[in-house]
Amino acid sequence: MEEKINPYLLGMGEADLPRPPSQIHPLLQAYIGDSVYEVYVRYHLLAIGVVKPHELQQRATQYVSAVAQAKASRIIEGDLTEEEADVLRRGRNAKSGSVAKSASVSQYRYSTGLESLIGYLYLSGKQERLEQLMKQIIVACE
Repeated sequence: MEEKINPYLLGMGEADLPRPPSQIHPLLQAYIGDSVYEVYVRYHLLAIGVVKPHELQQRATQYVSAVAQAKASRIIEGDLTEEEADVLRRGRNAKSGSVAKSASVSQYRYSTGLESLIGYLYLSGKQERLEQLMKQIIVACE
C-alpha cells in the first residue's frame, strides 16, 4: 500500500490525485519530479552557504542539468528496489518529443527517468526514501 503524503507539503492542500501515483504517466511523474529535485538542490546550496543569486544559479547546474541527472541516475541505479527501477525505466523509455540542447538523447532519457522516480516517490509520500536518494545524488554530484 502506498503511503499518504502530507497534503499540505508544498501547498498541495486537500486535493487528492485522480489516480494512484503508480498509475500516473511517467512524464507527469517527471514533471513533478523536476520541481522536487530542484527544491532539494536549492535547499542544499543554501545550507552549504551559497547565497549570491548568480552563484546559486551556476552551482545548481552541476546538479540539475540533464548531463548531471543522467550521471546521478546511473549512480543510484544499483541501489534501487525493483519497483523503483521499474519507475526509472518507464520514465527513461517515455517518449517526450524533445531533447535538451546540451545533452545526448541517452542522457536526456536517463535524466527524465530520474525525474520520474523522484516524482513517483514524492507523490507516493515516500519521503524517507526520497531524502535518502537525494542525499546520495547530491554527494555524487559534488
